[in-house]
Amino acid sequence: MRELSVVITVLNERDNIEPLLSEIRNALTGIDYEVIFVDDGSSDGTQKKIREHADIRNNLVELRKNYGQSTAMTAGIDHATGKYIALIDGDLQNDPSDIPFMLQKLKDEDWDVVAGNRANRQDGMFLRKIPSKIANAIIRRMTGVYIKDYGCTLKIFKREIAEDLGIYGELHRFIPVLAKLQGASITQVDVKHHARIHGTSKYGLGRTFKVMADLITMVFFRKYIQKPMHLFGTMGFISFGIGLLINVYLLILKIMGQDIWGKPILILGLILLLAGIQLITFGILAEINVRTYFEGTNRKTYQVRRIFNGQNEKLEIL
Repeated sequence: MRELSVVITVLNERDNIEPLLSEIRNALTGIDYEVIFVDDGSSDGTQKKIREHADIRNNLVELRKNYGQSTAMTAGIDHATGKYIALIDGDLQNDPSDIPFMLQKLKDEDWDVVAGNRANRQDGMFLRKIPSKIANAIIRRMTGVYIKDYGCTLKIFKREIAEDLGIYGELHRFIPVLAKLQGASITQVDVKHHARIHGTSKYGLGRTFKVMADLITMVFFRKYIQKPMHLFGTMGFISFGIGLLINVYLLILKIMGQDIWGKPILILGLILLLAGIQLITFGILAEINVRTYFEGTNRKTYQVRRIFNGQNEKLEIL
């Protein structure tokens, strides 16, 4: 097993391959590493460039089509063999020279994840920096995972954490949250950031709605993945209770001889009653699914970091 696997997802980054490999070779001198390129359906000859400049440490995983960065990262992690796994962009904006320091910090201080923070980000102010700062603040507030820069791909993981991230859909933006769900210890360090020289950015303002949708998923995973009834049941009982009070009030009015037919509050009361019943039922079904997931796959609802028996200690992943 090699010490480090560097996973790089690429999509139409033909002109960046040669200088990126050169920087990696210079930066990782003295480290037993491998590079896993994952080509996510490039159409500009990126695969050919990788094969031209590859050496014995380089591997190329070609996906049949463009699946998205999250899926490409998962494919890279699946094919990595290193004890530690680093993620880095293939556009030369991340600097491979930061990897040795991050790796050493992870090993010396026993972190599970070391995340990069682009301290001097070389991107446009209004289209990239400001929206990113706002998004980072919202994510920190809603998930309780206090990472300054969620958009920085450069991160290093212990292998067992990386393998169990479960990066589906577009969840690569929430990797720190996914790691925290496993109980991972996370720290961050300032890293260098360069302006893009070759190729075009794959990101834009259009991803905002995807990020917000994924954020809702992450908040649910962070707080309620093992207890969905606490969310849906609470909402259901509140809705049912308000609906019940409204209908009791209307019943009193009816007994007193007032005409309640056609009142908007009558419709509201009925809707709240039905919504409450549906939410409680949904919570019960979600609880059944959670139990089926854990018991049917023999997964534990906890993870053990170490076991100490008085003579030694060992890392144990369950």
